[in-house]
Amino acid sequence: MSSRPSPRRTIAVVLAGGTGQRIGLEIPKQLLKIAGKPILEHTLHVFESAADVDEVFLLMTPDYVDDARRIVERAGLEKVTRVLAGGATRSETTRIAIRAASEGLGEGEDVNLLFHDAVRPLLSQRVVRECVESLERYQAVDVAIPSSDTVIVTRTHGGDGEFITEVPDRSRLRRGQTPQGFRLSTIRTAYERAAADPFFQATDDCSVVVKYMPDVPVHVVTGDEYNMKVTQPVDVFIADKLFQLASHAAPAQAGEDAYRSQLSGKTVVVFGGSYGIGADIARIAEGFGARVFALGRSTTGTHVENPDHVAEALAGAYAETGRIDFVVNTAGVLRVGRLDEAGDDTVREALEVNYLAPVNIARTAYKYLCETRGQLLLFTSSSYTRGRAKYSLYSSTKAAMVNLTQALADEWAEDGIRVNCVNPERTATPMRTKAFGQEPSDSLLTSEAVALTSLDVLLSEMTGHVIDVRKQDPTTNAAQRSAFEAALASVLIQTTEDGGV
Repeated sequence: MSSRPSPRRTIAVVLAGGTGQRIGLEIPKQLLKIAGKPILEHTLHVFESAADVDEVFLLMTPDYVDDARRIVERAGLEKVTRVLAGGATRSETTRIAIRAASEGLGEGEDVNLLFHDAVRPLLSQRVVRECVESLERYQAVDVAIPSSDTVIVTRTHGGDGEFITEVPDRSRLRRGQTPQGFRLSTIRTAYERAAADPFFQATDDCSVVVKYMPDVPVHVVTGDEYNMKVTQPVDVFIADKLFQLASHAAPAQAGEDAYRSQLSGKTVVVFGGSYGIGADIARIAEGFGARVFALGRSTTGTHVENPDHVAEALAGAYAETGRIDFVVNTAGVLRVGRLDEAGDDTVREALEVNYLAPVNIARTAYKYLCETRGQLLLFTSSSYTRGRAKYSLYSSTKAAMVNLTQALADEWAEDGIRVNCVNPERTATPMRTKAFGQEPSDSLLTSEAVALTSLDVLLSEMTGHVIDVRKQDPTTNAAQRSAFEAALASVLIQTTEDGGV
């Protein structure tokens, strides 16, 4: 999390006034679903999660204000304090936001405004943070990336078509993105001056400052390629794929006290809990006070591919504790080899254990997780992003886990059930050793590290996400590592004293 650089409050203004006509939609494009959620909801979640943003105003296409309010309410977006009807133009919508932000301010009081297109749902926290930091020094901020294409200026010559008149120096050209940030006093003054111009027109807000307040420098924050705008039909497809492939950093390590307070008295059911990651999740959760049911073929005789076994396991846990808060499935099989050489039993096993079992676990767990508004946690593999030779069965079933996660997160959102998927880097587990033999230990994650990150996901409010677990995560700071080590050491010491290790 960023330390707040500015004493001024920051309001993110999400501009959702588009109609979707350019991509042939009957509804505004910001309401189109990508990765299981409306584009608008993805965008709002960026600011809901931003430590540097205090409040969010949503300016919506007038006929769909009620739809926007329902999205905000359903998603539990607490930072969204105003949902307002936008204007007929971008400039009119900005004026509405300026008036709303000015209400209730004392004399000389100022705030930061970040204007962002609702149809840019892949905005990064880095860009948000750097915009707010820049507004401490500058009055106006834009976000842009270098142009990778040569830009030409043309003119039309009768019926002969277009001809080049100029080729600007590409090294100085940038492609504008959003957010565009301003101190309220600056953008308000710029629009007041623009109102006196009978020829005023603008498609973005920085150009208003550049034209009507030329003495105010507009600082440029470097954007990123992912921060694309969904405008054309192909953009919908690309954004959907980017969401599918984009993974999220693990939530911050909670620390020993948080683990104990949030897990104590909760019921955790772990399928695939005989060894490896599943066994470590069970052991650590139990060490922090959870009631844990670790189920596996070799320990409890539980075959995840058998729907009756799954139903009996969940019913038994519920009968004993009266609740089920978390259901985790780490069970899986990895068979390496050519598909044309695989026998029927190998194919059947892969499909039943890696795909049908999670489906049945989800179906059976639903009624229990509804009661507690709990979470289902699935596991995928880095091979889900691209099928690899001799991994066809494994890769394809792991890709299915990502789609299942995103679909169920959407289906079960109104029931308050969260669904996430952990994507660990190569991890030292018995399943991996069986498939690949002994490998250098320093090249692999430990199953304990993946297990503790999995608990962090269970205790978070995330849903519909693929969470990467990497051996060397550059975003992991020393405090997080210390919390991890302290929490894990606490559990290891306790279980050793109890004879569990």
